[in-house]
Amino acid sequence: MNESASSAASAPHNCAAPAVTDRAQILQALAAAGRFDVLVIGGGATGLGVALDAAARGLSVALLEAHDFAKGTSSRATKLVHGGVRYLAQGNIALVREALQERAILLRNAPHLARPLPFVMPSYRLWETPFYGAGLRVYDMLAAGQGLGATQFLSRAQVQALLGNVNPQQLRGGVQYWDGQFDDARLALALARTAALHGALLLNYCRVTGLLKDSAGRVCGAQAQDEETGAPLRLEAGCVINATGVWVDAVRNLDEAQNGQAAQPMVSPSQGTHVVVDRRFWPGEHALLVPKTRDGRVLFAVPWLGKVILGTTDSARPDTPLEPRPLQQEVGFILDEARRYLAQAPGPGDVLSMWAGLRPLVKPLGEAGGTKSISREHTVHVAGSGLVTVTGGKWTTYRAMAEDVLRHCQLAQLLPAKLPPSATRQLPLVGHRSQAQAAPAAGLGEVQGLAAYGDEAAWVQALPGADAQLAPQSGLTEAMVRFAARHEYARTVEDVLARRNRLLFLHASAAQQASARVAQILSEELGQPVSAAPFEPLCQQYQGLA
Repeated sequence: MNESASSAASAPHNCAAPAVTDRAQILQALAAAGRFDVLVIGGGATGLGVALDAAARGLSVALLEAHDFAKGTSSRATKLVHGGVRYLAQGNIALVREALQERAILLRNAPHLARPLPFVMPSYRLWETPFYGAGLRVYDMLAAGQGLGATQFLSRAQVQALLGNVNPQQLRGGVQYWDGQFDDARLALALARTAALHGALLLNYCRVTGLLKDSAGRVCGAQAQDEETGAPLRLEAGCVINATGVWVDAVRNLDEAQNGQAAQPMVSPSQGTHVVVDRRFWPGEHALLVPKTRDGRVLFAVPWLGKVILGTTDSARPDTPLEPRPLQQEVGFILDEARRYLAQAPGPGDVLSMWAGLRPLVKPLGEAGGTKSISREHTVHVAGSGLVTVTGGKWTTYRAMAEDVLRHCQLAQLLPAKLPPSATRQLPLVGHRSQAQAAPAAGLGEVQGLAAYGDEAAWVQALPGADAQLAPQSGLTEAMVRFAARHEYARTVEDVLARRNRLLFLHASAAQQASARVAQILSEELGQPVSAAPFEPLCQQYQGLA
Protein backbone atom coordinates (compact mmCIF):
# COMPACT_ATOMS: atom_id res chain seq x y z
CA MET A 1 0.00 0.00 0.00
CA ASN A 2 1.58 3.29 -1.14
CA GLU A 3 1.25 6.32 1.10
CA SER A 4 2.39 9.88 0.77
CA ALA A 5 5.42 11.17 2.58
CA SER A 6 3.24 13.66 4.41
CA SER A 7 1.08 10.86 5.84
CA ALA A 8 4.13 8.99 7.06
CA ALA A 9 5.60 12.12 8.60
CA SER A 10 2.45 12.75 10.63
CA ALA A 11 2.09 9.17 11.85
CA PRO A 12 1.71 8.47 15.59
CA HIS A 13 4.83 7.44 17.42
CA ASN A 14 3.56 3.89 17.97
CA CYS A 15 2.65 3.10 14.34
CA ALA A 16 5.41 1.71 12.14
CA ALA A 17 3.13 1.68 9.06
CA PRO A 18 0.56 4.48 9.24
CA ALA A 19 -2.94 3.69 8.05
CA VAL A 20 -4.51 5.44 5.08
CA THR A 21 -7.24 7.66 6.54
CA ASP A 22 -7.06 10.51 4.01
CA ARG A 23 -10.24 10.44 1.94
CA ALA A 24 -8.61 11.30 -1.39
CA GLN A 25 -6.03 8.57 -0.95
CA ILE A 26 -8.69 6.03 0.00
CA LEU A 27 -10.83 6.85 -3.04
CA GLN A 28 -7.78 6.61 -5.28
CA ALA A 29 -6.80 3.24 -3.80
CA LEU A 30 -10.35 1.88 -4.11
CA ALA A 31 -10.57 2.95 -7.75
CA ALA A 32 -7.19 1.41 -8.54
CA ALA A 33 -7.88 -1.94 -6.88
CA GLY A 34 -8.75 -4.74 -9.24
CA ARG A 35 -10.70 -6.97 -6.89
CA PHE A 36 -11.00 -7.41 -3.14
CA ASP A 37 -11.26 -10.65 -1.24
CA VAL A 38 -13.91 -9.12 1.03
CA LEU A 39 -16.25 -6.15 0.62
CA VAL A 40 -18.11 -5.18 3.78
CA ILE A 41 -21.21 -3.01 3.56
CA GLY A 42 -21.84 -1.22 6.85
CA GLY A 43 -19.51 0.52 9.29
CA GLY A 44 -21.05 -0.33 12.63
CA ALA A 45 -19.69 -2.70 15.29
CA THR A 46 -20.28 -5.85 13.26
CA GLY A 47 -19.02 -4.60 9.91
CA LEU A 48 -15.90 -3.07 11.44
CA GLY A 49 -15.24 -6.25 13.39
CA VAL A 50 -15.50 -8.32 10.21
CA ALA A 51 -13.19 -5.93 8.33
CA LEU A 52 -10.58 -6.12 11.08
CA ASP A 53 -10.70 -9.91 11.38
CA ALA A 54 -10.43 -10.38 7.61
CA ALA A 55 -7.62 -7.85 7.19
CA ALA A 56 -5.68 -9.31 10.12
CA ARG A 57 -5.76 -12.69 8.33
CA GLY A 58 -4.11 -11.14 5.27
CA LEU A 59 -7.21 -10.75 3.08
CA SER A 60 -7.72 -7.66 0.94
CA VAL A 61 -10.65 -5.76 2.44
CA ALA A 62 -12.80 -2.77 1.56
CA LEU A 63 -15.59 -1.38 3.74
CA LEU A 64 -18.22 1.16 2.67
CA GLU A 65 -20.45 3.05 5.09
CA ALA A 66 -23.31 5.23 3.83
CA HIS A 67 -23.01 7.68 6.71
CA ASP A 68 -20.38 7.85 9.44
CA PHE A 69 -18.86 4.91 11.26
CA ALA A 70 -21.14 3.94 14.19
CA LYS A 71 -23.69 6.57 13.15
CA GLY A 72 -26.57 4.20 13.92
CA THR A 73 -27.05 1.65 16.67
CA SER A 74 -23.35 1.27 17.43
CA SER A 75 -23.01 4.72 19.04
CA ARG A 76 -26.26 4.50 21.02
CA ALA A 77 -25.66 1.61 23.42
CA THR A 78 -25.97 1.74 27.22
CA LYS A 79 -22.13 1.71 27.20
CA LEU A 80 -21.93 -1.68 28.93
CA VAL A 81 -19.60 -4.58 28.11
CA HIS A 82 -21.57 -7.37 29.71
CA GLY A 83 -22.57 -10.99 29.64
CA GLY A 84 -26.23 -10.14 29.99
CA VAL A 85 -27.75 -10.70 33.41
CA ARG A 86 -31.25 -10.71 31.94
CA TYR A 87 -30.22 -13.38 29.41
CA LEU A 88 -29.14 -15.51 32.36
CA ALA A 89 -32.63 -15.11 33.80
CA GLN A 90 -34.00 -16.30 30.45
CA GLY A 91 -31.84 -19.42 30.69
CA ASN A 92 -29.62 -18.56 27.70
CA ILE A 93 -26.45 -19.92 29.28
CA ALA A 94 -24.50 -20.29 26.02
CA LEU A 95 -25.02 -16.63 25.09
CA VAL A 96 -24.02 -15.45 28.56
CA ARG A 97 -20.89 -17.62 28.65
CA GLU A 98 -19.76 -16.41 25.22
CA ALA A 99 -20.42 -12.78 26.11
CA LEU A 100 -18.46 -13.07 29.37
CA GLN A 101 -15.48 -14.49 27.50
CA GLU A 102 -15.70 -11.71 24.93
CA ARG A 103 -15.98 -9.15 27.73
CA ALA A 104 -12.57 -10.22 29.00
CA ILE A 105 -11.06 -10.02 25.51
CA LEU A 106 -12.43 -6.55 24.88
CA LEU A 107 -11.19 -5.21 28.22
CA ARG A 108 -7.76 -6.63 27.46
CA ASN A 109 -7.50 -5.37 23.88
CA ALA A 110 -8.85 -1.86 24.48
CA PRO A 111 -8.12 -0.87 28.11
CA HIS A 112 -8.13 2.82 27.12
CA LEU A 113 -11.78 2.51 26.07
CA ALA A 114 -13.19 -0.17 28.37
CA ARG A 115 -12.97 -0.76 32.11
CA PRO A 116 -14.54 -2.85 34.88
CA LEU A 117 -17.58 -1.32 36.53
CA PRO A 118 -19.23 -2.36 39.83
CA PHE A 119 -23.03 -2.62 39.89
CA VAL A 120 -25.40 -2.68 42.82
CA MET A 121 -28.83 -4.23 42.69
CA PRO A 122 -30.76 -2.84 45.69
CA SER A 123 -33.38 -5.01 47.38
CA TYR A 124 -36.71 -3.69 48.58
CA ARG A 125 -38.18 -7.10 49.40
CA LEU A 126 -36.70 -9.74 51.67
CA TRP A 127 -36.46 -12.40 48.96
CA GLU A 128 -34.62 -10.24 46.41
CA THR A 129 -31.11 -10.36 47.89
CA PRO A 130 -30.81 -14.16 48.13
CA PHE A 131 -32.68 -14.71 44.86
CA TYR A 132 -30.68 -12.30 42.69
CA GLY A 133 -27.49 -12.99 44.59
CA ALA A 134 -27.67 -16.69 43.78
CA GLY A 135 -28.14 -15.92 40.09
CA LEU A 136 -25.24 -13.48 40.06
CA ARG A 137 -22.95 -16.05 41.63
CA VAL A 138 -23.81 -18.33 38.73
CA TYR A 139 -22.90 -15.35 36.51
CA ASP A 140 -19.48 -15.29 38.22
CA MET A 141 -19.04 -19.02 37.65
CA LEU A 142 -19.83 -18.69 33.94
CA ALA A 143 -17.01 -16.19 33.59
CA ALA A 144 -14.70 -19.21 34.04
CA GLY A 145 -11.78 -17.50 35.72
CA GLN A 146 -12.18 -14.26 33.76
CA GLY A 147 -14.40 -12.56 36.31
CA LEU A 148 -13.90 -8.91 37.23
CA GLY A 149 -14.79 -9.28 40.90
CA ALA A 150 -16.79 -11.51 43.19
CA THR A 151 -20.49 -11.00 43.84
CA GLN A 152 -21.15 -9.71 47.35
CA PHE A 153 -24.28 -9.60 49.50
CA LEU A 154 -24.74 -6.12 50.99
CA SER A 155 -26.52 -4.87 54.08
CA ARG A 156 -28.82 -1.86 54.01
CA ALA A 157 -26.04 0.33 55.43
CA GLN A 158 -23.55 -0.89 52.83
CA VAL A 159 -25.94 -0.15 49.97
CA GLN A 160 -26.51 3.37 51.28
CA ALA A 161 -22.76 3.92 51.61
CA LEU A 162 -22.14 2.84 48.01
CA LEU A 163 -25.19 4.46 46.47
CA GLY A 164 -25.33 7.98 47.82
CA ASN A 165 -28.70 8.91 46.32
CA VAL A 166 -30.51 5.59 46.61
CA ASN A 167 -34.09 5.68 47.89
CA PRO A 168 -33.85 4.50 51.54
CA GLN A 169 -37.55 3.81 52.02
CA GLN A 170 -38.08 0.07 52.64
CA LEU A 171 -34.51 -0.64 51.49
CA ARG A 172 -33.49 -4.11 52.74
CA GLY A 173 -29.98 -4.56 51.35
CA GLY A 174 -28.61 -5.49 47.97
CA VAL A 175 -26.10 -7.34 45.83
CA GLN A 176 -22.93 -6.04 44.23
CA TYR A 177 -21.53 -7.62 41.06
CA TRP A 178 -19.13 -6.61 38.28
CA ASP A 179 -19.43 -5.99 34.55
CA GLY A 180 -17.70 -3.68 32.10
CA GLN A 181 -18.20 -0.23 30.61
CA PHE A 182 -16.92 1.27 27.37
CA ASP A 183 -17.13 4.12 24.87
CA ASP A 184 -19.00 2.56 21.97
CA ALA A 185 -18.38 5.11 19.21
CA ARG A 186 -14.69 5.45 19.98
CA LEU A 187 -14.31 1.68 20.10
CA ALA A 188 -15.85 1.54 16.62
CA LEU A 189 -13.31 4.12 15.50
CA ALA A 190 -10.48 2.09 17.04
CA LEU A 191 -11.67 -0.96 15.10
CA ALA A 192 -11.72 1.05 11.86
CA ARG A 193 -8.23 2.45 12.38
CA THR A 194 -6.82 -0.91 13.45
CA ALA A 195 -8.30 -2.54 10.34
CA ALA A 196 -6.72 0.23 8.25
CA LEU A 197 -3.36 -0.49 9.87
CA HIS A 198 -3.73 -4.03 8.55
CA GLY A 199 -4.37 -2.79 5.03
CA ALA A 200 -8.16 -2.46 4.89
CA LEU A 201 -9.61 0.50 2.98
CA LEU A 202 -12.55 2.00 4.86
CA LEU A 203 -14.69 4.83 3.52
CA ASN A 204 -17.53 6.62 5.26
CA TYR A 205 -20.14 8.68 3.43
CA CYS A 206 -20.15 6.28 0.49
CA ARG A 207 -23.53 4.67 -0.14
CA VAL A 208 -23.96 1.31 -1.85
CA THR A 209 -26.54 1.79 -4.60
CA GLY A 210 -26.52 -1.64 -6.21
CA LEU A 211 -24.94 -5.08 -6.24
CA LEU A 212 -22.82 -6.46 -9.07
CA LYS A 213 -23.58 -9.97 -10.33
CA ASP A 214 -21.76 -12.30 -12.64
CA SER A 215 -23.27 -14.28 -15.52
CA ALA A 216 -24.41 -16.96 -13.09
CA GLY A 217 -26.29 -14.46 -10.94
CA ARG A 218 -23.74 -14.54 -8.12
CA VAL A 219 -22.97 -11.34 -6.22
CA CYS A 220 -19.46 -10.22 -7.14
CA GLY A 221 -19.23 -6.64 -5.90
CA ALA A 222 -21.15 -3.41 -5.48
CA GLN A 223 -21.84 -0.08 -7.06
CA ALA A 224 -21.59 2.90 -4.75
CA GLN A 225 -21.73 6.67 -4.72
CA ASP A 226 -19.49 9.12 -2.90
CA GLU A 227 -21.98 11.14 -0.86
CA GLU A 228 -19.71 14.19 -0.84
CA THR A 229 -19.07 14.50 -4.58
CA GLY A 230 -21.71 12.30 -6.16
CA ALA A 231 -19.00 10.37 -8.00
CA PRO A 232 -19.78 6.71 -8.74
CA LEU A 233 -17.60 3.88 -7.51
CA ARG A 234 -17.50 0.27 -8.65
CA LEU A 235 -15.88 -2.40 -6.47
CA GLU A 236 -15.48 -6.09 -7.29
CA ALA A 237 -15.08 -8.68 -4.54
CA GLY A 238 -15.09 -12.42 -4.08
CA CYS A 239 -17.21 -12.11 -0.95
CA VAL A 240 -19.76 -9.37 -0.20
CA ILE A 241 -20.95 -9.08 3.40
CA ASN A 242 -24.07 -7.13 4.36
CA ALA A 243 -23.46 -5.87 7.91
CA THR A 244 -25.81 -2.90 7.97
CA GLY A 245 -27.51 -3.79 11.25
CA VAL A 246 -31.12 -2.79 11.44
CA TRP A 247 -31.01 -1.87 7.72
CA VAL A 248 -29.85 -5.27 6.37
CA ASP A 249 -33.18 -5.89 4.68
CA ALA A 250 -32.68 -2.84 2.45
CA VAL A 251 -29.42 -4.32 1.12
CA ARG A 252 -31.04 -7.74 0.77
CA ASN A 253 -33.69 -6.06 -1.36
CA LEU A 254 -30.96 -4.78 -3.69
CA ASP A 255 -30.12 -8.45 -4.23
CA GLU A 256 -33.67 -9.71 -4.62
CA ALA A 257 -34.83 -6.76 -6.75
CA GLN A 258 -32.79 -8.08 -9.66
CA ASN A 259 -34.99 -11.18 -9.49
CA GLY A 260 -38.15 -9.09 -9.35
CA GLN A 261 -38.79 -10.07 -5.73
CA ALA A 262 -38.65 -8.53 -2.27
CA ALA A 263 -36.65 -10.04 0.57
CA GLN A 264 -38.62 -11.45 3.48
CA PRO A 265 -37.70 -9.24 6.49
CA MET A 266 -35.16 -10.65 8.94
CA VAL A 267 -35.16 -7.78 11.43
CA SER A 268 -37.72 -6.67 13.98
CA PRO A 269 -36.53 -3.20 15.08
CA SER A 270 -36.64 -2.32 18.75
CA GLN A 271 -36.09 1.21 19.98
CA GLY A 272 -34.13 1.91 23.13
CA THR A 273 -34.12 5.38 24.69
CA HIS A 274 -31.60 6.85 27.14
CA VAL A 275 -31.54 10.10 29.05
CA VAL A 276 -28.47 11.78 30.55
CA VAL A 277 -28.47 13.79 33.78
CA ASP A 278 -25.92 15.41 36.05
CA ARG A 279 -23.75 13.33 38.38
CA ARG A 280 -25.39 14.88 41.43
CA PHE A 281 -28.30 12.50 40.85
CA TRP A 282 -25.96 9.50 41.07
CA PRO A 283 -22.71 10.63 42.73
CA GLY A 284 -21.09 7.28 43.52
CA GLU A 285 -18.77 5.07 41.51
CA HIS A 286 -21.24 2.20 41.24
CA ALA A 287 -23.92 1.67 38.62
CA LEU A 288 -27.50 0.83 39.53
CA LEU A 289 -29.35 -2.14 38.09
CA VAL A 290 -33.07 -2.61 38.59
CA PRO A 291 -33.72 -6.11 37.19
CA LYS A 292 -37.45 -5.71 36.83
CA THR A 293 -39.35 -2.46 36.44
CA ARG A 294 -43.11 -2.23 36.74
CA ASP A 295 -43.54 -3.43 33.16
CA GLY A 296 -40.84 -6.12 33.39
CA ARG A 297 -37.97 -4.27 31.74
CA VAL A 298 -34.49 -3.50 33.09
CA LEU A 299 -33.44 -0.04 34.31
CA PHE A 300 -29.85 1.20 34.63
CA ALA A 301 -28.28 4.28 36.16
CA VAL A 302 -24.73 4.26 34.81
CA PRO A 303 -22.05 6.85 35.61
CA TRP A 304 -20.29 7.66 32.32
CA LEU A 305 -17.80 10.35 31.31
CA GLY A 306 -18.80 12.68 34.12
CA LYS A 307 -22.58 12.28 33.67
CA VAL A 308 -25.20 9.61 34.38
CA ILE A 309 -27.06 7.56 31.78
CA LEU A 310 -30.59 6.46 32.71
CA GLY A 311 -32.31 3.83 30.61
CA THR A 312 -33.12 1.94 28.62
CA THR A 313 -36.53 1.26 27.12
CA ASP A 314 -37.33 -1.55 24.72
CA SER A 315 -40.17 -0.73 22.34
CA ALA A 316 -40.99 -2.34 19.01
CA ARG A 317 -41.34 -0.01 16.06
CA PRO A 318 -42.27 -0.68 12.42
CA ASP A 319 -39.80 1.64 10.68
CA THR A 320 -36.03 2.23 10.71
CA PRO A 321 -35.23 5.97 10.64
CA LEU A 322 -31.57 6.98 10.61
CA GLU A 323 -32.10 9.34 13.54
CA PRO A 324 -34.93 7.91 15.68
CA ARG A 325 -36.52 10.31 18.12
CA PRO A 326 -37.08 9.41 21.76
CA LEU A 327 -40.78 9.16 22.41
CA GLN A 328 -42.06 11.34 25.23
CA GLN A 329 -43.68 8.35 26.89
CA GLU A 330 -40.31 6.55 26.88
CA VAL A 331 -38.55 9.50 28.49
CA GLY A 332 -41.40 9.81 30.98
CA PHE A 333 -41.18 6.12 31.81
CA ILE A 334 -37.43 6.35 32.54
CA LEU A 335 -37.87 9.41 34.78
CA ASP A 336 -40.84 7.86 36.57
CA GLU A 337 -38.92 4.65 37.28
CA ALA A 338 -35.91 6.65 38.44
CA ARG A 339 -38.10 8.36 41.06
CA ARG A 340 -38.78 4.98 42.62
CA TYR A 341 -35.09 4.28 43.25
CA LEU A 342 -33.43 7.71 43.61
CA ALA A 343 -33.94 9.77 46.74
CA GLN A 344 -33.40 12.96 44.76
CA ALA A 345 -34.78 12.25 41.32
CA PRO A 346 -34.33 14.25 38.10
CA GLY A 347 -37.22 15.86 36.31
CA PRO A 348 -37.67 16.75 32.64
CA GLY A 349 -35.78 20.01 33.13
CA ASP A 350 -32.71 18.13 34.39
CA VAL A 351 -32.20 16.12 31.21
CA LEU A 352 -28.94 17.20 29.54
CA SER A 353 -29.31 14.95 26.52
CA MET A 354 -31.61 12.21 25.27
CA TRP A 355 -31.22 9.81 22.41
CA ALA A 356 -32.74 6.71 20.88
CA GLY A 357 -31.18 3.80 19.05
CA LEU A 358 -32.59 0.90 17.07
CA ARG A 359 -31.63 -2.67 17.92
CA PRO A 360 -31.62 -5.17 15.03
CA LEU A 361 -33.44 -8.03 16.71
CA VAL A 362 -33.64 -11.13 14.55
CA LYS A 363 -37.02 -12.82 14.32
CA PRO A 364 -37.77 -16.19 12.75
CA LEU A 365 -38.90 -15.53 9.19
CA GLY A 366 -42.64 -15.25 8.93
CA GLU A 367 -43.24 -14.73 12.66
CA ALA A 368 -44.35 -11.67 14.59
CA GLY A 369 -44.48 -10.67 18.22
CA GLY A 370 -43.04 -8.40 20.87
CA THR A 371 -39.36 -7.65 21.16
CA LYS A 372 -38.88 -9.25 24.59
CA SER A 373 -39.21 -12.75 23.17
CA ILE A 374 -37.04 -12.19 20.09
CA SER A 375 -33.49 -13.52 20.14
CA ARG A 376 -30.61 -11.20 21.02
CA GLU A 377 -28.22 -13.61 19.31
CA HIS A 378 -26.81 -12.84 15.90
CA THR A 379 -27.74 -14.58 12.66
CA VAL A 380 -25.64 -15.19 9.55
CA HIS A 381 -27.55 -15.89 6.32
CA VAL A 382 -25.98 -16.80 2.98
CA ALA A 383 -28.36 -16.16 0.08
CA GLY A 384 -28.46 -18.23 -3.06
CA SER A 385 -26.71 -15.35 -4.81
CA GLY A 386 -23.82 -15.57 -2.36
CA LEU A 387 -24.68 -12.36 -0.51
CA VAL A 388 -23.74 -12.86 3.16
CA THR A 389 -25.94 -11.06 5.69
CA VAL A 390 -25.21 -10.75 9.40
CA THR A 391 -27.42 -9.00 11.91
CA GLY A 392 -28.51 -9.16 15.53
CA GLY A 393 -26.15 -9.70 18.43
CA LYS A 394 -24.70 -7.01 20.66
CA TRP A 395 -21.58 -4.90 21.04
CA THR A 396 -19.91 -7.20 23.57
CA THR A 397 -19.81 -10.10 21.13
CA TYR A 398 -18.82 -8.18 17.99
CA ARG A 399 -15.48 -10.04 17.73
CA ALA A 400 -17.01 -13.51 18.00
CA MET A 401 -19.66 -12.48 15.48
CA ALA A 402 -16.93 -11.49 13.02
CA GLU A 403 -15.24 -14.87 13.40
CA ASP A 404 -18.55 -16.61 12.77
CA VAL A 405 -19.25 -14.54 9.66
CA LEU A 406 -15.91 -15.46 8.09
CA ARG A 407 -16.49 -19.11 9.00
CA HIS A 408 -19.79 -19.02 7.10
CA CYS A 409 -18.02 -17.39 4.16
CA GLN A 410 -15.55 -20.26 4.11
CA LEU A 411 -18.29 -22.88 4.33
CA ALA A 412 -20.05 -21.20 1.39
CA GLN A 413 -16.75 -21.33 -0.55
CA LEU A 414 -16.65 -17.55 -0.83
CA LEU A 415 -13.27 -17.51 0.90
CA PRO A 416 -10.44 -20.06 0.84
CA ALA A 417 -11.03 -23.05 3.08
CA LYS A 418 -7.56 -22.69 4.52
CA LEU A 419 -7.17 -19.28 6.08
CA PRO A 420 -5.00 -18.30 9.02
CA PRO A 421 -6.98 -18.51 12.26
CA SER A 422 -8.46 -15.32 13.64
CA ALA A 423 -5.85 -13.13 15.31
CA THR A 424 -8.27 -10.80 17.06
CA ARG A 425 -8.32 -12.51 20.45
CA GLN A 426 -4.86 -11.14 21.17
CA LEU A 427 -4.91 -8.07 18.90
CA PRO A 428 -4.54 -4.73 20.73
CA LEU A 429 -6.59 -1.92 19.19
CA VAL A 430 -5.21 1.46 18.21
CA GLY A 431 -4.45 3.48 21.34
CA HIS A 432 -3.95 0.40 23.52
CA ARG A 433 -1.89 1.07 26.62
CA SER A 434 0.44 -1.69 27.70
CA GLN A 435 0.01 -0.73 31.37
CA ALA A 436 -3.75 -0.58 31.59
CA GLN A 437 -3.88 -0.39 35.36
CA ALA A 438 -1.79 2.78 35.37
CA ALA A 439 -4.04 4.50 32.82
CA PRO A 440 -7.57 3.08 32.73
CA ALA A 441 -10.31 4.23 30.41
CA ALA A 442 -12.19 7.39 31.17
CA GLY A 443 -15.49 6.75 32.87
CA LEU A 444 -17.39 7.10 36.08
CA GLY A 445 -16.67 10.59 37.42
CA GLU A 446 -14.18 11.63 34.75
CA VAL A 447 -14.77 13.68 31.64
CA GLN A 448 -13.60 12.16 28.39
CA GLY A 449 -10.43 14.23 27.91
CA LEU A 450 -7.25 12.57 26.70
CA ALA A 451 -7.90 9.19 28.33
CA ALA A 452 -9.86 8.03 25.27
CA TYR A 453 -6.74 8.36 23.11
CA GLY A 454 -4.65 5.92 25.11
CA ASP A 455 -1.02 5.96 24.02
CA GLU A 456 -1.83 8.46 21.25
CA ALA A 457 -2.58 11.20 23.79
CA ALA A 458 0.86 12.79 23.40
CA TRP A 459 0.36 12.87 19.64
CA VAL A 460 -2.94 14.74 20.11
CA GLN A 461 -1.30 17.16 22.51
CA ALA A 462 1.38 18.00 19.94
CA LEU A 463 -1.23 19.47 17.57
CA PRO A 464 -2.18 23.18 17.51
CA GLY A 465 -4.87 24.11 20.02
CA ALA A 466 -4.05 21.53 22.68
CA ASP A 467 -4.71 24.13 25.39
CA ALA A 468 -7.72 25.71 23.69
CA GLN A 469 -10.70 24.03 25.34
CA LEU A 470 -14.01 24.11 23.50
CA ALA A 471 -16.20 22.23 25.99
CA PRO A 472 -15.25 21.54 29.61
CA GLN A 473 -18.21 19.13 29.82
CA SER A 474 -16.26 16.62 27.71
CA GLY A 475 -12.70 17.94 27.68
CA LEU A 476 -12.87 18.74 23.95
CA THR A 477 -9.99 20.86 22.63
CA GLU A 478 -9.16 22.34 19.26
CA ALA A 479 -6.32 19.83 18.92
CA MET A 480 -8.80 16.96 19.26
CA VAL A 481 -10.86 18.37 16.39
CA ARG A 482 -7.73 18.57 14.23
CA PHE A 483 -6.80 15.01 15.17
CA ALA A 484 -10.32 13.85 14.25
CA ALA A 485 -10.07 15.45 10.82
CA ARG A 486 -6.54 14.26 10.08
CA HIS A 487 -6.57 10.73 11.44
CA GLU A 488 -10.10 9.68 12.50
CA TYR A 489 -12.13 10.03 9.28
CA ALA A 490 -14.20 12.98 10.61
CA ARG A 491 -16.00 14.93 7.87
CA THR A 492 -18.76 16.85 9.65
CA VAL A 493 -19.45 18.72 12.86
CA GLU A 494 -21.68 15.84 13.96
CA ASP A 495 -18.86 13.35 13.40
CA VAL A 496 -16.72 15.27 15.88
CA LEU A 497 -19.28 16.22 18.52
CA ALA A 498 -21.31 13.00 18.51
CA ARG A 499 -18.73 10.26 17.96
CA ARG A 500 -15.05 11.41 18.05
CA ASN A 501 -15.98 13.33 21.18
CA ARG A 502 -19.20 12.39 23.00
CA LEU A 503 -20.39 15.91 23.83
CA LEU A 504 -23.74 15.62 22.00
CA PHE A 505 -24.59 12.52 24.04
CA LEU A 506 -23.44 14.13 27.30
CA HIS A 507 -24.69 17.73 27.05
CA ALA A 508 -26.59 18.66 23.90
CA SER A 509 -26.75 22.42 24.54
CA ALA A 510 -22.98 22.52 25.11
CA ALA A 511 -22.51 20.70 21.80
CA GLN A 512 -24.61 23.32 20.09
CA GLN A 513 -22.47 26.10 21.58
CA ALA A 514 -19.22 24.45 20.42
CA SER A 515 -20.44 23.64 16.91
CA ALA A 516 -19.50 26.89 15.16
CA ARG A 517 -15.85 26.72 16.22
CA VAL A 518 -15.67 23.02 15.37
CA ALA A 519 -16.96 23.86 11.88
CA GLN A 520 -14.24 26.50 11.47
CA ILE A 521 -11.47 24.07 12.43
CA LEU A 522 -12.82 21.34 10.17
CA SER A 523 -12.95 23.80 7.27
CA GLU A 524 -9.28 24.60 7.85
CA GLU A 525 -8.27 20.96 8.13
CA LEU A 526 -10.32 19.55 5.25
CA GLY A 527 -9.73 22.47 2.90
CA GLN A 528 -13.43 22.82 2.11
CA PRO A 529 -16.41 24.62 3.64
CA VAL A 530 -17.96 22.90 6.64
CA SER A 531 -21.17 24.28 8.14
CA ALA A 532 -22.58 23.86 11.63
CA ALA A 533 -26.11 24.49 10.35
CA PRO A 534 -27.03 20.81 9.70
CA PHE A 535 -26.02 20.00 13.27
CA GLU A 536 -28.38 22.52 14.88
CA PRO A 537 -31.62 20.49 14.50
CA LEU A 538 -29.90 17.43 15.96
CA CYS A 539 -28.86 19.41 19.04
CA GLN A 540 -32.45 20.57 19.43
CA GLN A 541 -33.68 16.99 19.17
CA TYR A 542 -31.22 15.74 21.77
CA GLN A 543 -32.38 18.51 24.09
CA GLY A 544 -35.99 17.42 23.56
CA LEU A 545 -36.85 20.78 21.97
CA ALA A 546 -37.56 19.59 18.44
